[in-house]
Amino acid sequence: MHCSVTWFRNAVLAWYDRHGRKDLPWQTGKTAYRVWLSEVMLQQTQVTTVIPYFQAFTERFPDVAALAEADIDEVLHLWTGLGYYARARNLHKAAKAVMDSFGGEFPADPEALETLPGVGRSTAAAIVSSVFDRRAAILDGNVKRVLSRFFALEEWPGSTAAQKQLWAWSEALTPQTRVADYNQVMMDLGALVCKRSRPACAECPLSEECLAHRHDLTSELPKSKPKKAKPVRTCFMVLQQSPEGQVLLQQRPASGIWGGLYSFPEFSDEGALEHYLDSIAIEKQEHWTPFRHTFSHYHLDIAPIVVHQQTAVPGVAESGHLWFNPHLLDDAEQAIGLPAPVKQLLIKLASSM
Repeated sequence: MHCSVTWFRNAVLAWYDRHGRKDLPWQTGKTAYRVWLSEVMLQQTQVTTVIPYFQAFTERFPDVAALAEADIDEVLHLWTGLGYYARARNLHKAAKAVMDSFGGEFPADPEALETLPGVGRSTAAAIVSSVFDRRAAILDGNVKRVLSRFFALEEWPGSTAAQKQLWAWSEALTPQTRVADYNQVMMDLGALVCKRSRPACAECPLSEECLAHRHDLTSELPKSKPKKAKPVRTCFMVLQQSPEGQVLLQQRPASGIWGGLYSFPEFSDEGALEHYLDSIAIEKQEHWTPFRHTFSHYHLDIAPIVVHQQTAVPGVAESGHLWFNPHLLDDAEQAIGLPAPVKQLLIKLASSM
């Protein structure tokens, strides 16, 4: 290590005392439940995006027991728009596990926490350090960026070798005391100062010893993941509307993209689409402008087709199917999980009716 560990710790903690974030929603009335919920929501998501979701969740589910008892559709409904929906499904499973396996109390042991669905090493460490004041090193995306620049890591931080090195640095630098403050300031520095683009090096307490800053490498580090061209997939979404103004939704399988959420009938090829449309008595059909939704591993080009059917909907929908009133999108009694592009299309459909 090219600098004193003591110097590093003192520098960041002094900055935290002056500039660190101390009034985030999960930092007030701190409990293991609130910290765990925030940590899961913050995975690959910015604080400003998370805050309103966190507030809505804690208002509806004030503790782990309330979340464990909730219907998964309501959990997914409150998660709509936050993305990475496996996090919401794991959140619900983990709440049930806390109630069933730990008597409704989050364990103070990081290894026990890691047995919960969706809780990895860094998330477990963040919980035990913040709530139980136990020494535990973290390594979220913000911390990776700070350490990658400070030590001028020459590899992409996601590689196996880089992960091992980053964990070693994080472990070595984490102090025995003020662990919660230290872990918070490392996340704050990554979020507020050592940002992906245009880092504010002049405001950074580590700049005098930062190797990336010293060698003018801040724009090149951290190294980017080796690029692969994202494949493009196409799907047709059928917005099947009844004479009463309801639209048909289908629940997707529990696993996979948008697992457990409700979407429109979807077709990846025109033959299957035509076969489906032939089964409906259609009064009018409209083709809306296609648009692209991007996932982490591929682009999805969505072609919406609005179909006005002639016949009324049956009194009882098939299993996994739902006739939905788009005008009641925010009605709590219609609380279901919706992918962001489906919600956007429902809003557009409601405004056109």
